[in-house]
Amino acid sequence: MNEQVRGVTAVAEAAAAEAARAGDAQATGHEGAGHEAAGHFGAVHPAAEHEAHHGAPHDGAHHDARRGDTRARIQQVALELFAEQGYDKTSLREIAERLDVTKAALYYHFKSKEDIVRSLAEDYFGQIDALIAWARSQPRTAATRDQILRRYVRIVADGSDVFRMLHHNQAALASLDSAKRRGELFRERMTGLVDVLIEDHASLRERLRAAMTLGGVSVGWMTFSDEVEDRSKLCAAVLDIATGMARGGSDGAPD
Repeated sequence: MNEQVRGVTAVAEAAAAEAARAGDAQATGHEGAGHEAAGHFGAVHPAAEHEAHHGAPHDGAHHDARRGDTRARIQQVALELFAEQGYDKTSLREIAERLDVTKAALYYHFKSKEDIVRSLAEDYFGQIDALIAWARSQPRTAATRDQILRRYVRIVADGSDVFRMLHHNQAALASLDSAKRRGELFRERMTGLVDVLIEDHASLRERLRAAMTLGGVSVGWMTFSDEVEDRSKLCAAVLDIATGMARGGSDGAPD
């Protein structure tokens, strides 16, 4: 009986926390939401675009949106704490306290710190998978290649805090089950991106050029993102250099 009471209480606390955050989100007004919907290159968030054309979503969609927003807030706060004091020295209680929610509300989304880290990696891989799927549906043209790179730069820029956290906490994260396949999964995605950047039966030189272009995007962003005030300018510079690299010689012969 006590277990049932505790279970009902946990769900009630989670629902109350969600409702409070929903009210806060509405109070901020549409202007702040509009700014958040715009990406580094002025892209409109898919949900905002859908609402503009089809009207406001029904109650179920609103609930899903609030749940997704809470999940993203937990991920962001966890990243901040992992960066400040390390993964192994951060507890779920501290994450909940910084969010100003109960542990029950936090458990509704994540049962452990490892779940949070796993979700961050899965979200990143999901973006790469979506980009590869889109690219495979497009003609193999220079315009498509440029758009692939534009979208990839955006993904890397948005995920730079995750990369930095994984790098700084390598020792603590190495023993996690989710870490054991992360390198393999990353290589699979990079291979997929290389494949959509080149023509069929491309030479080793062309494949190497594509791989170095992708690697240069990550290294360039991670090296200089903390040294610039306007990250949109860094995005533009990284994209310009990467596009130039990808447009190099096409016959695989020495330049």
